[in-house]
Amino acid sequence: MKSVIYVLTALGVIGLAFWAYRENYATQAVLNQTDRLHAEIRASHARLAVLRAEWAYLNRPDRLRDLAEINFERLQLLPLHPDQFGQADEVQYPAPDLLPITDPVDVSTMNAGEEPL
Repeated sequence: MKSVIYVLTALGVIGLAFWAYRENYATQAVLNQTDRLHAEIRASHARLAVLRAEWAYLNRPDRLRDLAEINFERLQLLPLHPDQFGQADEVQYPAPDLLPITDPVDVSTMNAGEEPL
């Protein structure tokens, strides 16, 4: 009986060792994948910073003004002036929609003191 317990215990230890070995390698694989994703995110942030800097460089007001002057005959673009813009209080917003009448009450046929149905 003792030998059966020893064999089962040894098999249990071997099984747990095999499970721990597999879990260790699975964990290492996930950690490597996480490191790759972090590196990819850092590279994406760097690319985004370069794109934002390039966008800011290309949208400089003096450069856009020069381009508008160079291409005036083809594009017919005029320079912007501060007096061309309106104030927020000058904007006309659309009137809100009226709510539909869902349960009308006919008051022409009611006598004084009656309750509507």
